[in-house]
Amino acid sequence: MSAGEAVAGPDGAPRCPWALSTADYVTYHDEEWGRAVHGDDALYERLSLEAFQSGLSWITILRRRPGFRTAFAGFEIAKVADFTDEDRERLLADTGIIRNRAKIDATIANARALAEWAPGDLDELIWSHAPDPAGRPVPGSLADVPAVTPESTALSKALKKRGLRFVGPTTAYALMQACGLVNDHLAACVARDSPSGGAPSGGAPSGGA
Repeated sequence: MSAGEAVAGPDGAPRCPWALSTADYVTYHDEEWGRAVHGDDALYERLSLEAFQSGLSWITILRRRPGFRTAFAGFEIAKVADFTDEDRERLLADTGIIRNRAKIDATIANARALAEWAPGDLDELIWSHAPDPAGRPVPGSLADVPAVTPESTALSKALKKRGLRFVGPTTAYALMQACGLVNDHLAACVARDSPSGGAPSGGAPSGGA
């Protein structure tokens, strides 16, 4: 077997190798990663967590996700848009999240920007950049999985044009992987053709496992 190909998991079923480093990853890989995500608040959460992951391992974010959800009012755009300077200071002192000033500021600023969008606009914009699955080769190993694509570059530009921060092409592609816009489960992976749809939500392979 070549490096980066699907590996048998604890139950003997083959999975993407990044999924087997921790039990948390197995569950996330099987039940979330690559499954279709819709809804402005849900996509805002994924976009925010991908931004917090920048420069870090996804497992770091995944294990803190409950803390992030509590700290950011369940990632409801309208609520985060109303955050005050006191909320910002609270977040900077919250050990349940990643206390990065620039990322915290971007998450609040993005909510304020998105609060001005029409309902459904974020969902529509993001999903309009999903590539045609028929035009994408099925990855046989991790070496076949890109970190950036023309579609993620276009999505990044579109989000930035609408005033969002921390949405570079790599972050945009991790979002696309996590939310089912692309299916980057390896060819032999048990979750490749999951009946729940899409490629299982937040970003491991291109974002860093």
